[in-house]
Amino acid sequence: MTTVAILGGAGPQGRGLARRFAAAGVEVILGSRTAERALAAADELTEEVGGEITGADNGTAARVGDIVLVVVPWEGHAALLGSLAEELRGKLVVDCVNPLGFDKAGPYALPVLEGSAAEQARALLPESTVVAAFHHLSAVVLDDPDVDSIDADVLVLGDDDVAVDRVIDLAGMLPGVRGVFGGRLRNAQQVEALTANLIAINRRYRVHAGIRVTDV
Repeated sequence: MTTVAILGGAGPQGRGLARRFAAAGVEVILGSRTAERALAAADELTEEVGGEITGADNGTAARVGDIVLVVVPWEGHAALLGSLAEELRGKLVVDCVNPLGFDKAGPYALPVLEGSAAEQARALLPESTVVAAFHHLSAVVLDDPDVDSIDADVLVLGDDDVAVDRVIDLAGMLPGVRGVFGGRLRNAQQVEALTANLIAINRRYRVHAGIRVTDV
């Protein structure tokens, strides 16, 4: 059985993904800066959802997971991945991070030297296989036990076809979700940036918008 580790799993997005994967029968390890915080979140989710959810510090979660999701704030992205290059050696790493800023005009995409968060991850993890995915799923919807099905597609980007297909299959385990190939990793920047548009939509219409790709 594939074990999914979620770095930053005690935060809203990570917790929501953990809830859905555990409910689908996936073994989940929540990673956090401290094992205590991760264990507390894991215990709470296990009580609500059941399934196999454990908690650990980010380093331990990275070592144990077969597929490792990176769901951390952009501000800590480079430092965390740079510190875990050895633990993530040979792993399939799924970068879910959106480099965004906020001001009085609303959300906007931040420039990234490497082009995108996913490309920064690839530069920091040369011995890992990096795929970009799960950028546009609402944390509120993911973590709402009253939502039975999530009406959204997940764009999956990467340069390794086998890894991309594994993540497409993983996305399809979430209820109502479909994984769709979105291009090579060099195209991750516009996918990450689109999250700013979705946040603007959410604020204007008081919704939790996602995306659907037609005619596929």
